[in-house]
Amino acid sequence: MLLSALVLTPGTVGLVLLLLTPRNAKSLHRWVGMLTSLATLGLALLAWSRFDISDPGFQFVEVRTWLPSLGISYRLGMDGIALVLVLLTALLQPVVMLSSWKQIDDKVKGYVASMLILETGMLGAFLATDLFLFYVFWELMLLPMYFIIGVWGGERRVYAAVKFVIFTLAGSLLMLVGILYLGSLHKASPAGVWSFAFEDIAKLTIPGGAGFWHNPQLLAFSVFALAFAIKVPVWPLHTWLPDAHVEAPTGGSIILAGVLLKLGTFGFLRYCRPLFPEAWQAATPLFVTLAVIAIIVGALVAYAQKDIKKLVAYSSVSHMGFVMLGLFGGTVTSTQGALLQMVNHGLSSGALFLLVGVIYDRRHTRLFEDFGGLAKVMPLYTAAFMITTLSSIGLPGLNGFVGELLIFLGSFKTQPVAVIIAATGVVLGAVYMLTVVQRVFWNPLVHEANRGLEDLTWREVTAFAPLGLAMIWIGVYPLPLLSLSEAAIRRLIGG
Repeated sequence: MLLSALVLTPGTVGLVLLLLTPRNAKSLHRWVGMLTSLATLGLALLAWSRFDISDPGFQFVEVRTWLPSLGISYRLGMDGIALVLVLLTALLQPVVMLSSWKQIDDKVKGYVASMLILETGMLGAFLATDLFLFYVFWELMLLPMYFIIGVWGGERRVYAAVKFVIFTLAGSLLMLVGILYLGSLHKASPAGVWSFAFEDIAKLTIPGGAGFWHNPQLLAFSVFALAFAIKVPVWPLHTWLPDAHVEAPTGGSIILAGVLLKLGTFGFLRYCRPLFPEAWQAATPLFVTLAVIAIIVGALVAYAQKDIKKLVAYSSVSHMGFVMLGLFGGTVTSTQGALLQMVNHGLSSGALFLLVGVIYDRRHTRLFEDFGGLAKVMPLYTAAFMITTLSSIGLPGLNGFVGELLIFLGSFKTQPVAVIIAATGVVLGAVYMLTVVQRVFWNPLVHEANRGLEDLTWREVTAFAPLGLAMIWIGVYPLPLLSLSEAAIRRLIGG
């Protein structure tokens, strides 16, 4: 029941909030959202405390019959890979609630409910061990994120929200076809019944063939990979992301960059690699190439931006390219680095969007030309931004360094040329992020509007603190996090 409580608590509270609380009780809605997020974090920490790191399989397994005639069941399970991402999700959600405390003042009930229902979708997708149930949670995330962008976003929010939905639906509907195909394969097997249970599908031998259209395994891999590639997003399927980030409210940007993008890379790791091993090998050169392009192009486009939030959005394309390189590097070390880098990016990008939101609340602008000299005016804010920047560019002693190092070391064994080219992305990342620091904090203070800016409040410090501490902790002592997933990754990779 632990996993059901973890998954269903936020969504259930969100629905109750929508149906049973008065519309104008804004303080009540905020506190309900905050306390529910903290309770969910507590359940995630409880799961961590009970987790056996030596067991590579699923733990705390729950199985209940749902639609037996169709082979669909309610199955939840947690391995080390899922636990790491569940902890990230549960940590970021209270940060989202704090970041939205003053910023969201209209339709607060709907906003908090949307965030809580979204959290149920994310946690369910990480913990589902039935492919059809995974699809249900995958689609559940779509509607609340659409409302978060479309209702509480910026001037072009409707355009960004619709674009997000179109891209996501295009991939997920094709993935549904792939899921149904796998269920039909189980029906045609000696078992003779429909099943979407991951453990049943993983035992199937999915046929191959000559060419693309006559290779069922490659076709099935392709529809799953497309859905996940859109979510990552892999270049050139990334065009929805900058619009969504720029128009989303701060809390929406934090959860979008921090968790939603990781569902794409998680999908590659959980489903594409074990279910379609031959197709995975065949597609490796393509995805390694796309990863390297994303790293370089994302960094160059980020450097060209004039809007701080848009720069951070394009930096996500570059950083997720490193994750994809680690996944398709194909070694235990590179895969561990990729998983750790998912967490690292969730922390650093979440913190960057939080801090960009802080300055936007005060100045109502995100353009570089409107800032300068903030180091003298906002010392706490400057310190927080510096820690996050150094984490993002991979400074030794902070979390970003560990993930990138593991990705490069592991991937060099199989993709040496790609690693050498991708290493230039680290340099470019340092260039565009340090340029932000120079222009915003150390350039001369020429705008009078910046002289009286308030430094971080206690609420903003409280929101940033867990992210900043996690960046330092992982950078200094990453072993506890790495040990959680090592057994599961070794079983998956075969190392």
